[in-house]
Amino acid sequence: MDRVGIARLATRGWRLVADRPRISALALGLLSATGFAPLGLWPLALLAMAGFVALLAATPSAARAAWLGWLFGFSHFTLGNNWIATAFTHQAEMPQALGWFAVPLLSLYLAIYPALAALGGRAIARRGLSWALVFAFAGCWTVSEMLRATVFSGYAWNPYAMVLLGPFDRPGLAALAPYLGTYALSGIAALLAGAAALLLVERRWASFALVAALVTAGMYAPARSSREGPLAFTLVQPDLRQAVLDDPYFYEPNFVRLAQLSRPREPGQRRIVLWPESGLADYLRPGYPQRYYDLTTALGDPDFARRRIGRAIGRGSLLFTGAADLEIAPDGFGGARAVGAYNAITAVAADGTIAGGYAKAHLVPYGEYLPMREILGPLGLNRLVPGTIDFIPGPGPRTLDFGAYGKAAMQICYEIVFAGEVVQRGTRPDYIFNPSNDGWFGAFGPPQHLAQARMRAIEEGLPVLRSTTTGISAVIDPYGTVLRHIPHHTAGRIDGQVPRALAPTPFARLGNVLSLCWAIVLLGAAAVALPRRRG
Repeated sequence: MDRVGIARLATRGWRLVADRPRISALALGLLSATGFAPLGLWPLALLAMAGFVALLAATPSAARAAWLGWLFGFSHFTLGNNWIATAFTHQAEMPQALGWFAVPLLSLYLAIYPALAALGGRAIARRGLSWALVFAFAGCWTVSEMLRATVFSGYAWNPYAMVLLGPFDRPGLAALAPYLGTYALSGIAALLAGAAALLLVERRWASFALVAALVTAGMYAPARSSREGPLAFTLVQPDLRQAVLDDPYFYEPNFVRLAQLSRPREPGQRRIVLWPESGLADYLRPGYPQRYYDLTTALGDPDFARRRIGRAIGRGSLLFTGAADLEIAPDGFGGARAVGAYNAITAVAADGTIAGGYAKAHLVPYGEYLPMREILGPLGLNRLVPGTIDFIPGPGPRTLDFGAYGKAAMQICYEIVFAGEVVQRGTRPDYIFNPSNDGWFGAFGPPQHLAQARMRAIEEGLPVLRSTTTGISAVIDPYGTVLRHIPHHTAGRIDGQVPRALAPTPFARLGNVLSLCWAIVLLGAAAVALPRRRG
């Protein structure tokens, strides 16, 4: 097909989009989400965003642009978050069909943020496709994603930057994240899409081909090599399906599987052993009323439970395991009861002593606690994680110094998706441990979760060690390369040396302030690009 044929095809396609703006916004939002894992169709995702920027340029008003942005966001988030519906099939408190309503209901809210980006971009740049609109929309998209990650405790899942993350063996254009931050990288993705739209509309074929070639080269550029450190590790994926995690009949077989996968291959070797979230039923800390230990803990004795863990991992080893800790208070009748719980990591030494711990700070609304319980509880709603008490948030990111076992940052499950909130500033760790239970989340959730853990490794310049119940568990180096992984629904272990951390990146020093600065730069560029009125 010659240039004339391509131009005619592009013109027809644009007329089809422009003539049906609402349907087009929905379709483009859906296509833009195909860039996320596990689909990874990043060229289609960028072209869809390009189509949306062109659609904004043709809207008669900023209010109309906001409406189209909301429609775009609704379909975008509905596809990207489809895994949430699967979570409802693993609980018995609420109708499973509710999951298929929960996803679009959540998307009704999340779509507000693309609507704000569209409103802001269109209001700044006025009508018409121009560099002013391209820069303004990119800057507003950056700010909107920062807001989405913050408002109402935040929901940072699948920032648009994830479409720029390469395959397991290379970071793609996400290699820019240390200098931008994830949210500004999302703005750069929107900028690339907007530039593509402008070049296509202006029929600047050579410029468009150059941009496409540079983006493609960046996506497939080889990864840099990381170096191994001196600390050995054993990372365990037991493949414990959701149906057996909370069934007391399986508590002991679950422990046996974890123990068997953790046996030392070199007696006395100094190593860390990594177990996932939710795999261990035992309460490990002393001081709770005995009835709680009798329900879950081996021989009803936390001391015995820790000692047998120590025997399982062997001399020289230190275990990091997901666990539950309880908050105990008087019950008003002379006794005591649990009034809350902590989703925690407990470090257990080979002699059975507790060497430290961490409590999850970023809890999942409706997953680990029920907001407005006094209102929603009587309506039949509950949280997805079994239990009658809500989880309590911990104090936030902490770097725990385990001496010869290194300085560890700990992020439990969903916490790893929050850019700039995974490491205690001023106390740099050697590595990040991210235990998770992704057995709730079907085929789309686990690869998306892993992708976001990779982005944290790139931003911070730190290795991430990820142990999950059912997969995907992985060792991620500080460049975001997946060095080794255990596939979904496979039991196994990974042995190796923890990759060395890099020197602190600009993002590690500045956090999300860096992304905000880039947003200001993009908006400043939009102001410069605005056409000047002649006096």
